[in-house]
Amino acid sequence: MNHINWGIIGCGDVTEVKSGPAFNRVPHSSLVAVMRRNAEKAEDYAKRHNVPKWYNNIDDLLSNPDINAIYIATPPSSHEELSLKALHAGKDVYLEKPMALSATACLNILSVADRLGRKLSVAHYRRFMPYFEKVKQLISDGLIGEINSVNLRILQGRDNNVIAKTAENWRLDPSISGGGLFYDLAPHQIDLMIFLFGDVKSATGLSVNRYGNGQVDDIVSGQILFQNNIMFNGFWSFNNAPLDNVDFCEIFGTKGKLSFGFFGETKISIKTADGENIMEIVHPKHVQEPIIERVSAYFREEGENPCSGEIGAEVLRVMDVFSGRI
Repeated sequence: MNHINWGIIGCGDVTEVKSGPAFNRVPHSSLVAVMRRNAEKAEDYAKRHNVPKWYNNIDDLLSNPDINAIYIATPPSSHEELSLKALHAGKDVYLEKPMALSATACLNILSVADRLGRKLSVAHYRRFMPYFEKVKQLISDGLIGEINSVNLRILQGRDNNVIAKTAENWRLDPSISGGGLFYDLAPHQIDLMIFLFGDVKSATGLSVNRYGNGQVDDIVSGQILFQNNIMFNGFWSFNNAPLDNVDFCEIFGTKGKLSFGFFGETKISIKTADGENIMEIVHPKHVQEPIIERVSAYFREEGENPCSGEIGAEVLRVMDVFSGRI
């Protein structure tokens, strides 16, 4: 396979700028077809993005012999079913996060991909954005010394600017999203923690539906002890007043502190005995382009898997521990 011809299942809002255009921008990669159940919207997307083919039926998309890889960008409730269909159709799969509704479902997808000899990558794309790569480099360079702990805080209202806007707020329906706004945002953060600090030794957490105005918990607290004995403490709350919105992560070392944000923030702060240094890194227009380039290379057997299904399953397992599900 020397060229990846992509088909997208679920060409909704996330694919308009974040991911969709990137499939035509990276080397040896083309977006050749899209699928959405609403035929009018599928055709409109294809015309606006110059995609040769569109479908409103999954089987028709998967039966296209020109397509050798599928990007699944639907809500999480359909990830397991669609991944299995694509894998059985002989396609490699790039799967949106969270990987599925449960860690068990993730492991089922992994098992089928392994048995069929197909490739699978998960869209934890922040780990390869220049902003977060800089965070990793600063840690590796030892500017704040040996890392000992991490403190993360996300406080947002239900109507906020960090959640993608959709006509139907399916993220508050656990049968579709898996567990509310926490399950939409936290995969980015838990994955980055694993990317930065390695394997999880243990995890614990608490969660509550504090305000009783939904089916999902709106306050979550979680702690991780990594194998290298770095301690992580995270707190997420989604019924805050707009004036109290918070998005920050602090990494504490023996020589100082590194601070950054996850959603829209472009500045990174390093505080040491020498003072504070602030740098700014602008995010790429198509934020998934760096990982899509790596996924495409992996599917062509020209690189390693940038984010494996095992990692996607581990991220979801940790979140389920925080939520008290396991």
